[in-house]
Amino acid sequence: MPAAPRIAPATLFTPQEWRPFQSRSAWVGPLLVLHCWAVIALAVTAGVVLPWLIPLCVMIVGTRQLGLAILMHEAAHGGLSRNARLNDFLGHWLCAVPIGASLKVYRPYHLRHHRFVQQPEDPDRMLSAPFPVTPASLRRKLIRDLTGKTFFKQRILLPLAQARSNRPEGGGAKGMIEAAHDYESIVTGRSVLPFLIVNLLLLAGFVAVGLWWAFFVLWLLPMATWFPMVTRLRNIAEHACVEGGTDYAFRAARTTRARWWERAFIAPYWVNFHAEHHLFMHVPCWKLPALHRAVHARPQGKAMEVAPGYLDVLRTVTTRPAP
Repeated sequence: MPAAPRIAPATLFTPQEWRPFQSRSAWVGPLLVLHCWAVIALAVTAGVVLPWLIPLCVMIVGTRQLGLAILMHEAAHGGLSRNARLNDFLGHWLCAVPIGASLKVYRPYHLRHHRFVQQPEDPDRMLSAPFPVTPASLRRKLIRDLTGKTFFKQRILLPLAQARSNRPEGGGAKGMIEAAHDYESIVTGRSVLPFLIVNLLLLAGFVAVGLWWAFFVLWLLPMATWFPMVTRLRNIAEHACVEGGTDYAFRAARTTRARWWERAFIAPYWVNFHAEHHLFMHVPCWKLPALHRAVHARPQGKAMEVAPGYLDVLRTVTTRPAP
């Protein structure tokens, strides 16, 4: 199968118009990583000082854990720093490892997704292929996320299956991992040891200040519940029920117009501008809103899939009638 269709910037822009989207900042990427951890720290502090805010803080921390995954994604495209070593250090140790991912593993996987988006060779195709589904099917998936079942499968069962697959008698485990590869394996469990080390260090920090319980309630609980759910919503919104991407570059993905509360609790760091990202994947994430406006000022931009919000996306992908 040939690679997915591409367009050149010159198709839409003059060299002068395109130049601002080419430049990368030396400081915005590191500041975004700092911002993400600062929001997590503030939410944890708020939950400790005002325990009645804990449910809200769990949602905020879980969304910023997704934010770390998004910034890892930015690093996979070399967008966190002009310096390649700093880009990879930030993307791996400060973004990927704390949530159980690996930039080294994720980068080739994700670039293959870009190369073959929505084609049989696309490793993410199985994330969008089942849609549309029934409302009951989606509801079951979200309940599994919020009750920790997805987390248990991702963090316990899949790493154990992978460990077995490395043994001569464990040949069937690889098939188990592949069969289990639905949305959550985008953030892979293959970085188990660094994940455990970093999280033990975090736990030690909480213990040192006499707040051991906050690690479990305000870091681990969001990772086990809200983070999987918003990761699922993100992946559904990006490609599910978008037709024509195998033939037309402007239909490779969906952009979702995110309101302030959706940016705060579902889609941080401009991840909702996914159609623009697939058109020009090396444009830094913080420039995607401007790119969105520029593309949609052209006639070709009218063909792109743009949803008014995440609730609208969920209505679109749950149109299959119940059997």
